[in-house]
Amino acid sequence: MSRPSASRPAGRALRWLALVLGLGLLALLPACLKRESAATRGLREQVLHRGLSADPFDLDPHLISALPDINVVSALFEGLVAEHPETLAPVPGVAERWDVSADGLTYTFHLRAAARWSNGEPVTAQDFVNSIRRVLTPSLGADYATMLHVLLNAEAYQRGANPDFSTVGATAVDARTLRLTLEHPVPHFLAMLTHPVWFPVYLPALEKAGPVDRRGSRWTRPENFVGNGPFVLRSWQRGKLIVAEKSPTYWDAATVRLNAIHFHPAGDVDSEERAYRGGQLHLTEALPFAKVDTWRRERPAELQISPFLDTYFYRLNVTRPILGEPKVRRALALAIDRDLIVGKVLRGGQQPAHTFVPPGLAGYIPPAGVPTDFAAARALLAEAGYPGGQGLPPLELLFNNSGNHRIIAEAVQDMWRRELGLDIRLVNMEGSALLAQRLTLDYQILRSDWAADFLDPTSFLDVFTSDSSNNHTGWKNARYDSLLRQARLTRDPAARLAVLRQAEEVLLEDLPIIPVYFYTTVRLVHPAVRGWHPTPLDRHPYKHVWLDATAATD
Repeated sequence: MSRPSASRPAGRALRWLALVLGLGLLALLPACLKRESAATRGLREQVLHRGLSADPFDLDPHLISALPDINVVSALFEGLVAEHPETLAPVPGVAERWDVSADGLTYTFHLRAAARWSNGEPVTAQDFVNSIRRVLTPSLGADYATMLHVLLNAEAYQRGANPDFSTVGATAVDARTLRLTLEHPVPHFLAMLTHPVWFPVYLPALEKAGPVDRRGSRWTRPENFVGNGPFVLRSWQRGKLIVAEKSPTYWDAATVRLNAIHFHPAGDVDSEERAYRGGQLHLTEALPFAKVDTWRRERPAELQISPFLDTYFYRLNVTRPILGEPKVRRALALAIDRDLIVGKVLRGGQQPAHTFVPPGLAGYIPPAGVPTDFAAARALLAEAGYPGGQGLPPLELLFNNSGNHRIIAEAVQDMWRRELGLDIRLVNMEGSALLAQRLTLDYQILRSDWAADFLDPTSFLDVFTSDSSNNHTGWKNARYDSLLRQARLTRDPAARLAVLRQAEEVLLEDLPIIPVYFYTTVRLVHPAVRGWHPTPLDRHPYKHVWLDATAATD
């Protein structure tokens, strides 16, 4: 005989037990599933996650000079001329076509009717004229203003010798026609126009944020920003993340396949490599030297090593005691074993740099350069009055905390201690702080590098003219300046390159800098990244980059 009164409590208990077990399993389920990484989500959403070596100092195209800044700004603006994604050859940008006069002095650019700012306003010839005038305004202090000195009367205007801007070779013939007139023929002029200093800015946006010639203006904040590139700035969290989204007003928006780019500044190369392994990045800016062989062995398809026209060197502040003595500077340069640094420390296909201009520029043959010669270095130091380093105070070597710079600095520190008896103090500094000290010559020895802005030796050699805003060594040499002026006026290509070689010989004789090695680009690239081609300037037009969601997953 059944007893229902007894069976009901037992049934309820079983149902409660099943419910508790079910809820427990549901709670455990998320932990059992693999969390979708940012990189995988980016494949679905066409959002590229790119690492940067440091947080940008600024996003004003007329003021930037560092590679992290340029890597972001090139997504937000476009000049008259753009770059082919594989060869970087000049291709139409805002200008759909151009004409060049027979004497090579006058360029007439015809702007696209569809070119628009991110606020929908048309991009006009006057916008370019206004931007050129801004760059040449002395109070702005644009580092690359000298690049615009190729324009007729531009140098005189910037120096204050001629206050009449109407005489400068930049004229808006009408809303869609811009005429640029040069002081002298420049064979690489079109390539120069791809540099951000030539990009247009929307003056009304600048004026709302303050004087247009003021550094540090807030016009580049997302809430104030107006650009004309394939992407528009949406957010900027200092030191954490910069978000650029596809611009609906860009004239060639149909070509742009990415919906957004997330730029991630890295505190150091080790954290960047960990972020890539953890699925937070599609691209790294660099790779720790110690990890190169591991990636080459275990995941070679993701390791990308390619030539890069960039020279790693040390600036010497010649205005400081000790370093104002040429024999001391040459002793320091001779006492660096570049082959050891490249072969034992870097291991990424880099080349020892005995000159400042790297190889690979068509037609240019650099001079013999600075050898490694420890005996000669010791003799020079003794001639300068410091045998075995006696009498020399400690010298400070500054380097920024991103990248692999400490490892290289420690190797150089050991060489100078062992071979010359020097006491070298290493000072590690955040990138923006180091830049501030470089600008004010508040250093003794400073880690630097210089990447080509265009494919010509002058992209390197012009840096150290007496009037260059990028010199930052205190070094001035009338002979060097004269040779570069001579090269600018030399029409024959071979003769011009020969004059440039003489100029580099002067630089390497006086040595306000110490070349260390020529870069390669050593980075990790996710298998899904498309349209990212190795280029000698390490520039990659983002409008041609996209993510293939079928290529790979976490």
